[in-house]
Amino acid sequence: MLEIRGKEFYMDGEKINIYSGVIHYFRVHQDHWEDRLRKLKAAGFNTVETYMCWNLHEPKKGEFCFDGMLDFVRFVATAQELGLYIIVRPGPYICAEWDLGGLPPWLLADENLRFRCCDETYLAHVADYYKKILPMLTDYQMTRGGNLIAMQVENEYGSYGNDREYLEFVRKLMADCGVDVLLFTSDGESPFMLSGGSLPEVYKVANFGGEPKRAFPYLESIQPDKPLMCGEFWCGWFDRWGEKHHTRKAKDVKEPIKQFFDYDGNFNVYMFHGGTNFNFWAGANFYDKYCPTTTSYDYDALLNEYGDYTEKYHVFREAIHKKLGKPLAELPPAPKLQSIGKIKLTQSAALLENLQNIGEYHRSAYPHYMEHYGQNFGMILYHTEIKGHYEALTLTGDDVHDIAYVYINGKFAGKYDRTALKKKSPKESFSFDVPAFQESCTIDILVEGMGRINYGEHMYDRKGVGMVRLGQQLIFGWDVCCLPLDKLDALDFSAGAAKYPMFLKGTFTASSQNDCFVDIRGFKKGCVYVNGFNLGRYWDIGPQKTLYLPGPLLKMDGENEIIVLEQEGCAAQEIGIIDKHML
Repeated sequence: MLEIRGKEFYMDGEKINIYSGVIHYFRVHQDHWEDRLRKLKAAGFNTVETYMCWNLHEPKKGEFCFDGMLDFVRFVATAQELGLYIIVRPGPYICAEWDLGGLPPWLLADENLRFRCCDETYLAHVADYYKKILPMLTDYQMTRGGNLIAMQVENEYGSYGNDREYLEFVRKLMADCGVDVLLFTSDGESPFMLSGGSLPEVYKVANFGGEPKRAFPYLESIQPDKPLMCGEFWCGWFDRWGEKHHTRKAKDVKEPIKQFFDYDGNFNVYMFHGGTNFNFWAGANFYDKYCPTTTSYDYDALLNEYGDYTEKYHVFREAIHKKLGKPLAELPPAPKLQSIGKIKLTQSAALLENLQNIGEYHRSAYPHYMEHYGQNFGMILYHTEIKGHYEALTLTGDDVHDIAYVYINGKFAGKYDRTALKKKSPKESFSFDVPAFQESCTIDILVEGMGRINYGEHMYDRKGVGMVRLGQQLIFGWDVCCLPLDKLDALDFSAGAAKYPMFLKGTFTASSQNDCFVDIRGFKKGCVYVNGFNLGRYWDIGPQKTLYLPGPLLKMDGENEIIVLEQEGCAAQEIGIIDKHML
């Protein structure tokens, strides 16, 4: 088993350094896990690390999912079969540029609940979750003959709070659930982060993207008798909508690698393989304003989004093998790509005319957020009819998260975009003019949730709209339609569609199950489904211009279906599937 002896790690009595890389099983199609893990091992790494995503494993309280891309036991077992150790970071909070930092949105239904502290209700939910998932891992612990060598207590807690009673609760809960491998905390390299996020008796690691010589001395000063380890070495960075694709030159990681070896240090590369924020699973950050994360989680990692080698991969591979004094291992083959060509989207269906088919209705005195209705992702529509004699007034909606399309008497009045607000805007609200009316006026507000904030003080990021006013009068009496957009089988394409937002459908055949990319240039904003699987959001503000389509999603024995939900309009009702990755 892994143990600490002074400033060194030992495995079964022999000194070892941990050279680890991050692969999140929930960001990679399960049929690709073995390939990515083989490439990790071929680069000289001896360990793989992964978070666990509470929000997908327990989408509703007490209802659990461990199938397909969520079969983390299979991921752990695959790593073991390949001779790799594994480190697991079970949360409950993971950050990871993942919706709500991995916390399930149903926690937000309780407006009195507080995350990541000794809130009794929150602790009870964490305990229920851990008691379900941790026993599924305990038999894979190295103490029981498996490959699981360490687990993390919470995640970068010093960046958020200082409730050590909460950290101790999580630590003890893990032990009570049968975890008996090495436990650790990880925090940023700043003194206040390492101070606030750690426990005295628990091993500490530091997260950084710069040079070890700047981070390790402080870590060593507060933990002088333990191995030096970087819990996350940031080899790249994630992308946000409307910004340039982030890259880090391969040459810029050479000096940090050398310093890791000079310190006899240990490291975990974040990310070794980033993967994809499929579906609506991407999170968001709040700096001076709300900034949602892109569908691609390429991260400029050692393996790119579709698992191909990068220059950075070879830099690490050569350095690690040289350090170990071993010849370079043989590389698994690079992925094969295919181009399918242009696909006509010959059928259309209007979203607002299919509410009864794909939505769930509620009657509310005032507009609640998605989470109140048990909705995790997608869109939500608020409809009301105001009766009476009204002069021309201004319609105002407060706390709009995140993008709203407003209709007055069935006509599109305008769009509100939270991401377009000026920095530090004091209020997230829209205003539209409503003309005078003598009998009645209908108001429809279609709101898209773009990803919950996953880091910092703004995480109570409920999706939808707050109170709505006409003039100074609060508007009550709403029909609310929840649109999770997770099941489209009931869509009715028979009538066609004349107005956006609309679903566009086409079919195509594939001669292989090689990976490819959906070219979304010419489309404005929406998401793409292939054979019922949501590949994720697209947006013409960039930076990404294609959506990754894993080959295993394709059928070779019949027609494949592609559905595009386009919210605002497109140049032509056709879409390409190509062999080029464009970020």
